[in-house]
Amino acid sequence: MCGIVGKITGGEAVDPALIDRMCEVIEHRGPDSRGVFIDEDVGIGVQRLAVIDLETGDQPIFNEDRSAVVVLNGEIYNYQELREDLLARGHRFASRSDTEVIVHLYEDHGDDCVRMLRGMFAFALWDIRRKRLLLARDRIGKKPLYYSFDGAGFWFASEPKAILQDPEVPRDVDYSVVDTFLHYRYVPSSECAFRAMSKLPPAHTMVLDGGKLTTKRYWKLSYAHQLELSDADSCELIREHLLEATRLRLRSDVPVGIFLSGGVDSSAVLAAAAQQSHDRVRTFTIGFTHARYDERDYARDVARVFDTEHHELVVEPDIVNLLPKLAWCYGEPFADHSAVPSFYLAELTRRHVTVALNGDGGDESFGGYRRYAGNQLAMRVQRAPDLVARAIGGVLGRVGVGSRENTRRAQLLRLARAVQMDPVERYAMWIESFGARDRRHLYTPEFADLVGAGRTGAVIRDPWESSDAPTLLERLLDVDVQTYLPDQLLVKMDIASMAHSLELRSPLLDQAFLEMAASLPLSAKVSGRAGKRLLKDAIRQWIPSHVLDRPKRGFTMPISTWLRHDLSHLPATILLDPAALARGLFRQEAVERLIADHRSRAADNTNRLWALMQLELWLRTYVDVAPAGPIALDLGGLRSAARSRSVEPA
Repeated sequence: MCGIVGKITGGEAVDPALIDRMCEVIEHRGPDSRGVFIDEDVGIGVQRLAVIDLETGDQPIFNEDRSAVVVLNGEIYNYQELREDLLARGHRFASRSDTEVIVHLYEDHGDDCVRMLRGMFAFALWDIRRKRLLLARDRIGKKPLYYSFDGAGFWFASEPKAILQDPEVPRDVDYSVVDTFLHYRYVPSSECAFRAMSKLPPAHTMVLDGGKLTTKRYWKLSYAHQLELSDADSCELIREHLLEATRLRLRSDVPVGIFLSGGVDSSAVLAAAAQQSHDRVRTFTIGFTHARYDERDYARDVARVFDTEHHELVVEPDIVNLLPKLAWCYGEPFADHSAVPSFYLAELTRRHVTVALNGDGGDESFGGYRRYAGNQLAMRVQRAPDLVARAIGGVLGRVGVGSRENTRRAQLLRLARAVQMDPVERYAMWIESFGARDRRHLYTPEFADLVGAGRTGAVIRDPWESSDAPTLLERLLDVDVQTYLPDQLLVKMDIASMAHSLELRSPLLDQAFLEMAASLPLSAKVSGRAGKRLLKDAIRQWIPSHVLDRPKRGFTMPISTWLRHDLSHLPATILLDPAALARGLFRQEAVERLIADHRSRAADNTNRLWALMQLELWLRTYVDVAPAGPIALDLGGLRSAARSRSVEPA
């Protein structure tokens, strides 16, 4: 696991000091060594986190005649099998690292080498003889890759802050992307908050050759070909793929642990790992003092089943110092507040191991989110919208004005809206933070003019229309695999883990596992309101039923309560600061209303306030000044020590 950077000028000599600065600012991604390649108008750098081949695996890595050089961020899980095949075909290796297989595969297969890689990766390969750059990103988008091209100079890096070390790259904001961010709470891979930058999408390669850029998609998950299997055979197939995907991800020359929430997905990964690990497995869990959000009891149950070395950490509401760090680390506006427990979990885990496995991907493959069932329900009742509207209206007339009643009222109104929408609009509504009407009320007239029509709809509609899924629910799964999974969940975990120099691996995102899951019949995944039916059945012989059958909880924290009590002054301190108001983006009265309604429990504005706070902190960090590190946050006497307390391992 590493961080990679580079600049190609097309004529002028690259300053080695610039490549060093670009590397230094992402040193957290790979603190073990730095490697730099300079060849006149080309400069490439890498910060390495040593995981495979600790002695001879430093990068950059060359082929036999040094006509090509590669830097890799990530891991190639099938590197041993690829290496054996390449040796049999006459290739000579200088290391035992996974990175080296890429450059030898390129010799034989050119750009198609990426199709043979099974892993998480973003790599840059410079063909020295042909003066040609190949960039590639893994199929699901585990590893990020930013780039900037002004027609002459070309920059790339694992994080935008590295590219911004070159003053030639402007820091101008694309405010239409801010509009998209406020809807979804993340910036999709099709866009970038910096006007001068873009992101290479997952499952794509990019070639810079002769001053021209060419982008090509090399993989897409298909739902068109479904297997006809009994439930018993499907369960056996799931177990086989899970065991293999986990076995490959246990390959490491450094200690490995597992993130354990006590939910279905992380428990499945632990079960598969425990059966194949030669050592006692180490597990790591985050908890809260609020029972509603605390899953430590479930995690302990599963840890005891497999006799793991179990570690816990309890997160307290003093998270003030972490907020500027989040803005700095994520590089673009990012407002999933579960990034906070993710940061603490990564910090805890890194004290003990260098690599961790997690359960990301189970919901998208097996229909685990509630919105899937909600969308299906809306489709069924869409045939009688007048009847539904009258029924909802009657219930609304009986709902009171308390906090819970207001939440219930909002849910009913949401359902009434959903019935009137097409599936794409309905999906966008399920996951929105600020809907179109909310943003109109929030924006100043000047900012509304700057944003224009916006592009929020295309984020969902484009992957929806490109999907080959035969049913509504499977198309929703496909959209999540192309958007929410890589652009929110995987960004959250990549940054949280790499900020602590921790490599994070996800067996359920193995390409063979994903393709297998996509081929299973829909009825085997979702039954009524219950998701992941077949996945649960497949691992029921390994995991206690009370763990598998408990209600689903997201990986989140009691931020709503904290913003009403311990951190109640935080939104106003950040959002009503004179510098924030002077930007002229949002109506002051609208922001004040959001804060007041949340404090009084008239509405739950947690997601909206968090998004606005993270946006403001990002603007202060990257736009107001040249990016150099997390800003100092003056919160007028609020407690500023980020606290947590560890629990000794069982």
